[in-house]
Amino acid sequence: MPIREYKAKDPEKSCEHCRDRFEFLHKTMDLVLEHCPKCGAPVEKLISAPQVGSSKSSSDDRAKAAGFTKLEKR
Repeated sequence: MPIREYKAKDPEKSCEHCRDRFEFLHKTMDLVLEHCPKCGAPVEKLISAPQVGSSKSSSDDRAKAAGFTKLEKR
């Protein structure tokens, strides 16, 4: 399920929830929001970069923490 960010089109006519920006968890088939779910003010979808993983740990470290082992051909 994608998490999308939204922001009010007119910050002066919006609530505290949508004035700066807010996240909304969509089901797979949901359409893009056009209005704030709390106050009904018009909102626009923001383009944001996805967070793919932490740069501090490698994929090998995450796999090992999950209980997987790495097999090496010798």
